[in-house]
Amino acid sequence: MEMTVGDTSGRDGIRRMDNIAIVVDDLAAAKAFFVELGLELEGEATVEGAAVDRLVGLAGVRSDIAMMRMPDGHGRIELTKYHSPPVLIGDSRAPANVLGAHRVMFAVEDIVDVVERLRPHGAELLGELVEYENSYRLCYLRGPAGILVALAEATG
Repeated sequence: MEMTVGDTSGRDGIRRMDNIAIVVDDLAAAKAFFVELGLELEGEATVEGAAVDRLVGLAGVRSDIAMMRMPDGHGRIELTKYHSPPVLIGDSRAPANVLGAHRVMFAVEDIVDVVERLRPHGAELLGELVEYENSYRLCYLRGPAGILVALAEATG
């Protein structure tokens, strides 16, 4: 696959990806899942108030968040449990070809071991563990709240 990237030299803009937020219904289960995957709990907080309401465009927001840091220190996942307003229930079992932000992928070592360690935390394979072009072992699995997680182990 060939990708072409435009010249962005001299432009102000994105410096890095800071975090991805994932809304969950069970914050403790989601934290345990991502800790088992290898992320570190960076901190937790209750988030509420007028500034938060204005930021997210909802009234009466009260949520608990857990910030999970990647092992290499680059990037975080913000797990969010809303207490108010009520959470809107989407299709957490939607297939991989649904429009919109859909999955997060992690580079791992020993993919089989990682999958087995995640099973007690509710992980289930979506399809199969596959070998891709003699360079990666890949799989998709469901985690807490139906989160679609992909794992990739470099083999070549």
